[in-house]
Amino acid sequence: MESTVMEELLASHPMEELKEGLVVKGVVTKIHGNEVAVDIGGKAEGVISALEFNDIESLEVGSEIDVYIERLEDKYGNPLISHDKALQKKNWALIVENCEEGSVLPGRVKGRVKGGLLVNIGVDAFLPASQVDTQSPINLDQYIGNTYEFKILKINQERKNIIISRRELIEEERQKKRKLLLDEIKVGDIRTGIIKNTTDYGAFVDVDGLDGLLHITDMSWGRISHPNDVVRPGQEVSVMVIGIDQEKERFSLGLKQTVPNPWDNIEQRYPIGSKIHGKVVNMVPYGAFVEIENGVEGLIHVTEMSWTKRINKPNEIVKIGQEIDAVVIEISKDEQRIALSLKQTDENPWEMVCRNYPVGAHVRGKIRNMTAYGAFVELEEGIDGMIHVSDMSWTRNISNPNEFVKKGDEVDTIVLSINQEQQRIALGIKQLTEDPWPEIQRKYRVGAAVTGTVTRIVPYGAFIKLEGDLEGLVHISQISETHVDKVKSVLAVGQEIAARVIKIDQNDRRIGLSIKAANYDETAFTEEMKAFDKIKNTSELVSLSDMFSGIDESLGQREEE
Repeated sequence: MESTVMEELLASHPMEELKEGLVVKGVVTKIHGNEVAVDIGGKAEGVISALEFNDIESLEVGSEIDVYIERLEDKYGNPLISHDKALQKKNWALIVENCEEGSVLPGRVKGRVKGGLLVNIGVDAFLPASQVDTQSPINLDQYIGNTYEFKILKINQERKNIIISRRELIEEERQKKRKLLLDEIKVGDIRTGIIKNTTDYGAFVDVDGLDGLLHITDMSWGRISHPNDVVRPGQEVSVMVIGIDQEKERFSLGLKQTVPNPWDNIEQRYPIGSKIHGKVVNMVPYGAFVEIENGVEGLIHVTEMSWTKRINKPNEIVKIGQEIDAVVIEISKDEQRIALSLKQTDENPWEMVCRNYPVGAHVRGKIRNMTAYGAFVELEEGIDGMIHVSDMSWTRNISNPNEFVKKGDEVDTIVLSINQEQQRIALGIKQLTEDPWPEIQRKYRVGAAVTGTVTRIVPYGAFIKLEGDLEGLVHISQISETHVDKVKSVLAVGQEIAARVIKIDQNDRRIGLSIKAANYDETAFTEEMKAFDKIKNTSELVSLSDMFSGIDESLGQREEE
């Protein structure tokens, strides 16, 4: 049988008719490994790679196949032939005759070439990498050996090449699915999709070929900083359709809407006054946010962190990630806010203050801090009382607490008043002794001669120390017979002076002195006293700025001393 085929083949193709570039019939004489030997009636057999056959298993010895003569003889004297090129030459004519740009044909990916893939659709066609899929693939090797449908983009008969696309077919199919999906989808539907990519504001989800936006605010009932905290590209998710735009063929999606809203029954689960356990998840200058459950956070304001400590920043008490107990003090379901208190998990120590420190009680403590108007005394940890400068001495005019006490001093005091709501205790030192003013008034009558030492100079006069802690004030108008512009040009701290009492103000507990009237006779003194008495209160001669500058000046003098 084989000899008959060969004879017929030789008769139909004598040697003188075999030429390069022709497609002729050949007979398979041997199939060995990856090679197929074919006799085309020449001096020697040609060899074809088994890779040129789509179904090598069905090929048998004696089968007649078309072959393309590339060269009649190679360097070994054997013909160089190709079955694949023979098919392509025959198929090219069929494709040109029967197909046009836009036609769809099946094809098998043969291998990679520069810029894309080589695909056999009957002839070799070029598939650019940009036309492989809707997104340019990273690895083109995954397509080799697979069969797909392809759309003809361009046929160039002169160059005998064809450019094809798989991407256009995929997009056309997706467009059909999008139209069907938009016709049937409705708000409230639950759909399954694939996360395509994420951004700072959300994620894009492919739902049956239609892209939907899953905004970051619709990902979780709780706090998230970035979409990647919840989803990742390639992840499959079940989402709810929460909005549709038919014109733009887009819709918005929600992930949190697929689970119950934790705020629905918030008042029943966390009634006011109940204790909760949670974790600190965020801090702001005014407080700390505590996650009570997924999607529910409460705020502990800095004023609710301690009964006794003045908190400036929340990280002085709590840290992010710390688990704590707190008490619910307020709920606003509409605004989705819960106010929490850390301090109310403990007993309020100020409720015991009235019992431990009743008004009139004699208490002792250490000066913890001082301000311009007084000194704070620590009675116990977290409980301070304040001594105002006006409650330090019956007789001295104290402008700054540093003149009387120092930080760290242990002092005895009397409880003057308690304000539990404002958490304040007023203390006094002068109240430890009896008010000396009744005795002072008897001792220092108007007109009495006195001697003393200048202790402080202010723009409106000078303070004079008399016996004990008693101080009197010489107004600038009572220093000299001549006009005085600046007190310190006439008097100096530490200077001893002689004066007379010209005024006693019982209400303000002030003694007015006059240096210039020290040697007046009774008539002259009476006239001076009347003139001075027109000033009902020496403070009327002093502006607020003068008083403060006087304090600064006197403090500066002490620092120099």
